[in-house]
Amino acid sequence: MGSVAIAGIFMGLLGILLAVMLAIASKRFYVYEDPRIDEVENLLPKSNCGACGTAGCRNFAEKVVIGEILPAQCSVNAPAQNQIIADLLGVAAGQVEKKVARLACGGGRHVAYMRAHYAGLKSCRAADAVGGGGKECAWGCLGLGDCEVVCNFDAITLNRQGLPVVDADLCTACGDCVDVCPKHLFSVHGVSHKLWMACKNHADGDIAEASCEVACTACGKCTVDAAPELIRLDDNLAVIDYSKNNSAARDAINRCPTGAIVWFEDPNHAVKGVSAKRILRQNALPGPEAATSI
Repeated sequence: MGSVAIAGIFMGLLGILLAVMLAIASKRFYVYEDPRIDEVENLLPKSNCGACGTAGCRNFAEKVVIGEILPAQCSVNAPAQNQIIADLLGVAAGQVEKKVARLACGGGRHVAYMRAHYAGLKSCRAADAVGGGGKECAWGCLGLGDCEVVCNFDAITLNRQGLPVVDADLCTACGDCVDVCPKHLFSVHGVSHKLWMACKNHADGDIAEASCEVACTACGKCTVDAAPELIRLDDNLAVIDYSKNNSAARDAINRCPTGAIVWFEDPNHAVKGVSAKRILRQNALPGPEAATSI
């Protein structure tokens, strides 16, 4: 028998042996997977946004099948779609408060001053890396739209003053805007949190208002008008304890002179107090004379 024939027989026997070993291993180490996981995954939006708190739609399906989370925790699906998942599994869909992304800045181009003109890549992160972006308020929104670009649900648009506007009906609270904003101005809140501080300026009151007409001046009126311990002053800024943010908190906005603290009548509509200055100007403020380009 030639060497080629021997080698062929050897390889054939080796192949058979490996096939048998793989068959035994597949049976020995087989892990059962509930077929309902695939069914639930097919009823999910496949966006893998993470708003539900899991690593993605597949992970959500696994957890909802074993009862660790509720179908209603998928904020991208319509409630009717989540009810279909609940009916499939024979469980309650559950009720989860809707959450939305909110911006802690009201300083659009019509009320906030610029100290320099930024000329470069149209990106908030790029601008922030170059001298802070040129805005007089070092904490303010740069208005170059990184949040708009990163939002996969078209829930964020820039208004004519260069401020991001969140459409609460489209927002899934995925948190992508929170991660991308270099000024850390976005955060995710339940819609029951109606009282909102639309400012993060920590400068002294006069300096804050000189850089932005709607900045918090730390006057303290909201802390006096609010329920005990609801609002405190911290580093020249009014800070809300959102664990106490209830329907009785609306009075806190009434005497705010700049309108930095607002009240959401509904998730898409915020109002200012009666004492807030009225801003009629719509056009951008003139830039600083002889501003340096950065």
